Amino acid sequence: MADLFAKDIMTKEVVTINQEASIEQLSQLLLDNKISGVPVVDNNGKMVGIATEGDVIVKDTDLHFPRYFKLLDGIIYLESLTKFKNSLKKHLAIKVSEIMTANVISCGPESPVYDVANLMVENKVNRIPVVSQDGKPIGIITRADIVKSMVQSK
Repeated sequence: MADLFAKDIMTKEVVTINQEASIEQLSQLLLDNKISGVPVVDNNGKMVGIATEGDVIVKDTDLHFPRYFKLLDGIIYLESLTKFKNSLKKHLAIKVSEIMTANVISCGPESPVYDVANLMVENKVNRIPVVSQDGKPIGIITRADIVKSMVQSK
């Protein structure tokens, strides 16, 4: 894998969605293209996040208020209030920008495949967008692409 770069194994025809699109449009896009996630772009085509099936199905889960107890005149939460707020935000979301993951791990086309594999493992992600110098997605690499490259390089 040492001789291979992201540009050699990436899927070049990247499907993207605009951050202003509805969650229904995102769901349909994922279904129509038989994919599990897409880069989210702004009006200039620059990547601003990633949206996955996992982000969509959160809307169908039960919303659990964090456990707490009262002490004197205060409330002490036993679970993360921030996690609850983020979950509530996704439950009420109507636009892709409200459910996407904004801090996306990405790589450039000249990134060695072993670096991409390390990024996937370290960050526990299933896909890594490949972006140009101007921040636009030009490809995407999945775990399957990494495995395929290992077989082909032997």
